[in-house]
Amino acid sequence: MITLVPGRPYRVLLVEDDLADAMLITEALEERAQREIVRVGDGELALQYLRAAENPAPDLIVLDLNMPRMNGRELLDVIKVDADLRSIPVVVLTTSAAPDDVSGAYHRYANAYVTKPVGLDEFTQAVQSIDSFYLDTATSPND
Repeated sequence: MITLVPGRPYRVLLVEDDLADAMLITEALEERAQREIVRVGDGELALQYLRAAENPAPDLIVLDLNMPRMNGRELLDVIKVDADLRSIPVVVLTTSAAPDDVSGAYHRYANAYVTKPVGLDEFTQAVQSIDSFYLDTATSPND
């Protein structure tokens, strides 16, 4: 179960290689409330960030599938077998609606799968649905 800490914005690790998409995702998340968002451009950089003791653990990982070096599928494989990382919710946000990608992400224990829409309004709504997913499944320490 995800736990919200009162008074602290939740932390999002955004794993996205496309700068334009990363900017839109960041803007959509920050539009609703204060977030601490860290962006990395591929799975290898994400693992470096996640495994660095000085970095706070994210509350949520938003993950693209198609990236250079280590793609999102490979990163999911590593995250979900690592005892220190597997409890972090992962939402896949990608352009692919291919059935193999969707089922593959869930098979790798992604918590949600969202296809990137083409239009700006739809894109913002998709990102905000990720935000809602996180907040709706989170609890506060006194729950």
